[in-house]
Amino acid sequence: MSKHWSISVDQTPRARWDAALNAVPAPYQQDWSYGEALVRTGAQVTRIALNDPSGNICGLAQFILRPFAMIARFALCTYGPVWVRPMTEPEKQVALRTLRRELKLRWPRLVAITVDEPMEMPGFKRVMTGDATVRIELTKSEDELRAGLDGKWRNRLVAAEKSELKFTSSGHKPGQYQWLLDEELKQRAKKKYHGLPPSLVERWQEDKQRAKGADKRGGLRIYRADLDKEPAAAMMFLAHGAMATYHIGWSSDEGRKAGAHNLILWNAMLRLKEEGYSVLDLGGVNTASGAGIARFKLGAGGSLIQRPGVFV
Repeated sequence: MSKHWSISVDQTPRARWDAALNAVPAPYQQDWSYGEALVRTGAQVTRIALNDPSGNICGLAQFILRPFAMIARFALCTYGPVWVRPMTEPEKQVALRTLRRELKLRWPRLVAITVDEPMEMPGFKRVMTGDATVRIELTKSEDELRAGLDGKWRNRLVAAEKSELKFTSSGHKPGQYQWLLDEELKQRAKKKYHGLPPSLVERWQEDKQRAKGADKRGGLRIYRADLDKEPAAAMMFLAHGAMATYHIGWSSDEGRKAGAHNLILWNAMLRLKEEGYSVLDLGGVNTASGAGIARFKLGAGGSLIQRPGVFV
């Protein structure tokens, strides 16, 4: 069966790629602008279309290529492929094996795939356990979204709505959100965690603004909760295709006490829903080291998605 499947390497135009991801929610790691931002850091990007036996595109996979162990090539597809039409699990398994086999890289090489859904991976070896994320379906009505909030989470939201906090949004120019990136760097240094470099976020935003493809609406979304016209808390989201992804957040002590992040996230959900985004990805959760963050994300009414891991 697999001999009838094939791949096309770097032949899919950006307009078609963007249009596909506008129709099917996909992680930002498969977004065209993410690849372009990484190219500006010196990485090599390869974009592959998976073709079924009829010759129709059934999936898209963006690989980041880097040198490995000085002489080898490492190709990583993070949270892909993106399936652009309904596929059975056996079909996906055949397509993935075809992808690994047909990807032409000089030897020695290492091709790794982290699929974005729970599934069996026969013929592959898992080299790392999977992570988990929380996603909210924005296609639900506002009443359904509100009803889906955890009771304590909703109570915090109600209290924030009755407080002096004012929900607002920030502009997309670097000078209008640089302060939030600076606060994030302070948090990373204090709490010793890592994330996307701010420079990569800026390059991603620049590419979104320059893009003339189907994802014209994509780009950063920054929402704030102010007290006395000063930011008490803020959240930054990456809007891409049919999905938006929570990226970073900050809160002052006053904002934390007032439930500012509950207010921001709830209103962000409604804004993104109104813009036409169908899924909001709240990002990774770790119930061991980040139990409080996990409770907050799950309390917003999302579903836990457990990914199976990294496979070679």
